[in-house]
Amino acid sequence: MTAKNALDVNELSFAYGSKKALDEVSFAVNAGECTMLLGPNGAGKSTLFALITRLYDSRQGSIKLCGFDIRKNSRKALAQLGVVFQQTTLDPDLTVMQNLRYHTALHGIGRKQANRRIQEELERFEMYDRRREKVRQLNGGHKRRVEIARALLHEPKLLLLDEPTVGLDVPSRQGIVEHVHELVKETDLAVLWATHLIDEIYPEDQLIILHKGRVMAKSNVDQLLKKTGASIHDVFSKLTRGQA
Repeated sequence: MTAKNALDVNELSFAYGSKKALDEVSFAVNAGECTMLLGPNGAGKSTLFALITRLYDSRQGSIKLCGFDIRKNSRKALAQLGVVFQQTTLDPDLTVMQNLRYHTALHGIGRKQANRRIQEELERFEMYDRRREKVRQLNGGHKRRVEIARALLHEPKLLLLDEPTVGLDVPSRQGIVEHVHELVKETDLAVLWATHLIDEIYPEDQLIILHKGRVMAKSNVDQLLKKTGASIHDVFSKLTRGQA
């Protein structure tokens, strides 16, 4: 584990009864990098996220967030983490501001600092002018922007995005992808983004291909394409057919 690693997963395995969901998964996510976790449905992406966030627990392998073991130092480890799940967790009957203030209160952030952080993150995602609107008035793309802004309020070192563009129209999806990549460029934030959509991946990203609970490839996207002489789609198709 190097100092720049925001996340270090080592020999992680997990099973639902006799069905193995993850099989000795190992990888690292570095500060200032967007790492795309690419896999078909059932690959183990959501199980992996559940283990990182401690919704599930595994006794096989280890997970460290900024050097803190999530079992031995859960509070310090999870304090480094911001999360956006597939299903929205915003309260639709509260305003954007009320939802975000509730999050800052949970993290013990004082009112003055909370207002500053909320303004910073909403402005980053071009949502500050809509802070007094109820969440139910927002479209899917704008809700996702608010959720990502909320996940960043306590200034985590690692942002987990679990297929955050599912169900969005193409312009909204492209907007989220662009915003997150710009965020990584502007800050030292580490991002682990689970997806099954190849067009969300940028050449400068790090790529992990997960299939049937196993890591099939770990590489910088640009280097992988140069090495194989193939497209991401072709590499992905070959690996997930079990031919490599």
